[in-house]
Amino acid sequence: MAVLEIRKYPDEILKKKALPITEIDKNIQKLIDDMIETMYKANGVGLAAPQVGVSQRLIVVDTSSREENQSLIVLINPEIINSEGEVLSEEGCLSLPGFTTRLKRGEKILVRGLDRKGKEIEIYAEGLFSRALQHEIDHLNGMLLIDRISPLKRELFRRRYQKVKK
Repeated sequence: MAVLEIRKYPDEILKKKALPITEIDKNIQKLIDDMIETMYKANGVGLAAPQVGVSQRLIVVDTSSREENQSLIVLINPEIINSEGEVLSEEGCLSLPGFTTRLKRGEKILVRGLDRKGKEIEIYAEGLFSRALQHEIDHLNGMLLIDRISPLKRELFRRRYQKVKK
């Protein structure tokens, strides 16, 4: 296993829609293991393959450090099937270090995908687990937190980012 480099804004891969995984081979299994190690090393609760430079529809999520009855989840080609309610909550992102914002997300969701063995699974989620799944699936669709905020906040973020970058 290896800790991978987490891509940061404005890396182009973060803006691209990831490709579906058609075969779960040893390379995908290694990527899963490396993503899990990378997520834990970065103290994250989720990680999407594009965040480590791989344009494939794969996420890992583990909110067990902050929520009871949760454990590590690996999802290949995940999709949100249903969403209920709305909740406003603070969110951050490993690809946007130091930036947090309040976002509305579905309060409860149903997600379908494949586990690491290729078995189809459905997951009902709420709370932080729900937000983390939605956040990581956004990454698979080329969306970042800043794509979900108002144009004014987005412009303020970009200006602040340019100052920090110099």
